Amino acid sequence: MEDLSSLSSQSKRIIGLVLLTGLIHLFVGIQSQFILVLNGLGFFALAIGLYLLPQLASWRNQIRWVLIAYTGITIVLYFVLFPQPLDYGLGLVTKAIEVILIVLLFLPSR
Repeated sequence: MEDLSSLSSQSKRIIGLVLLTGLIHLFVGIQSQFILVLNGLGFFALAIGLYLLPQLASWRNQIRWVLIAYTGITIVLYFVLFPQPLDYGLGLVTKAIEVILIVLLFLPSR
C-alpha cells in the first residue's frame, strides 16, 4: 500500500469524494437496494486500484478513465432507474459529489 502522505492534495480530495459517495451508496443500499451496495463497493475498489496499490501504478491512467465512466454511468442510471429522482435530497447531493469527482478526475494532477 502506498503512503497516503505522498499523495497530492487533489488525489486526497478524489479519494475523499470516492469514499463519501461509496459510503452513501453502501448505507442506503443496506437499507433498500442491494445493487447500491455493489455500486458502493465498486467505488471503493476503484479508489484502491487508483491510488493505494503500487502494483497497479502503470494502470493508473486506465483506472482513472474507468472511474470517470463508472461515476458517469452511476449518475445516468440514477435518473433513469430511480422514480422521481429530483424528490430525493440525498440522491441529488450524491450526484453533485459525483459530478465534482468527475471534474477533479479530468483536471491535471497537481
